[in-house]
Amino acid sequence: MSVVDHHAIELPRISEAGVGDYIALLKPRVMSLVVFTALVGLLIAPVHVHPVLAITAILCIAVGAGASGALNMAYEADIDAKMSRTANRPIPRGRITPQEAAAFGITLAFFSVMTLGILVNWVAGGLLAFTIFFYAVVYTMWLKRFTAQNIVIGGAAGALPPVVAWAAATGSLSMEPILLFLIIFFWTPPHFWALALFRSDDYARAGIPMLPVVAGPDATRLQILLYTVVLVAVALSPWPLGYFDAIYGITSLVSGAGMLWLAVNVYRRREGVEANRACRKLFAFSILYLFALFAVLLAEVVVRAIAPVIVG
Repeated sequence: MSVVDHHAIELPRISEAGVGDYIALLKPRVMSLVVFTALVGLLIAPVHVHPVLAITAILCIAVGAGASGALNMAYEADIDAKMSRTANRPIPRGRITPQEAAAFGITLAFFSVMTLGILVNWVAGGLLAFTIFFYAVVYTMWLKRFTAQNIVIGGAAGALPPVVAWAAATGSLSMEPILLFLIIFFWTPPHFWALALFRSDDYARAGIPMLPVVAGPDATRLQILLYTVVLVAVALSPWPLGYFDAIYGITSLVSGAGMLWLAVNVYRRREGVEANRACRKLFAFSILYLFALFAVLLAEVVVRAIAPVIVG
């Protein structure tokens, strides 16, 4: 005869998470892009920023991006478990609970915003808070599950880091960070829709209304082409408008031609292995395209900084 103790105390759950699991919550690959674009936004600002404040600003933006990633994963645990691309994340694997991830994300969000606001300025702190809110609440909790325009509207969150960094440097906004914002904003749909085309089964299984699932692959290919045309025009515009130099303009022109060619290729190739290969090529090249545009701006800053030393 067994005796069941109904008054037994349930032992607290012992977390199986390691440091690597918490790093994974931060979405380090996304964070690296955020840090890079933010660094460019900060360095092209026409002011001198103390190195300590500059490092503080970039770290806060990076941590804020990581907080957004953790909050995103906490809310999307059910979706991630259904998709092969995300099934090995810490929460679906059971190493971290959604509650632990949410607490981790909220803590990082609070300290990144407060540190940026107190130590740098509250314009940047407020923009960082808005960025985290937009990604974690507007995009993750609303847009992603309820509209095929999730990537279009939600892309604003990923486009804001250089704006936050510029504000950290200057305490205000100007046309240059807005142009950087627009480049990333119009880059996001063709970049992610190219991924969604060859991952459409994943999104359909998870019930996410990505454009290929809702409107079909052919409509998505047309949208990719149209957004790429707008992207190339927007990315080239700072040169004739006089905001960025000729080296940037030439880089934008050449890489934009490559981006447009690959988008046309995606539009034309609609079936079989060739269609998937075209999507993968566009997805991969789009990362290189954005990196090239921002790397040239960074190089121009470095050249202008060392040129007086070389001449002297």
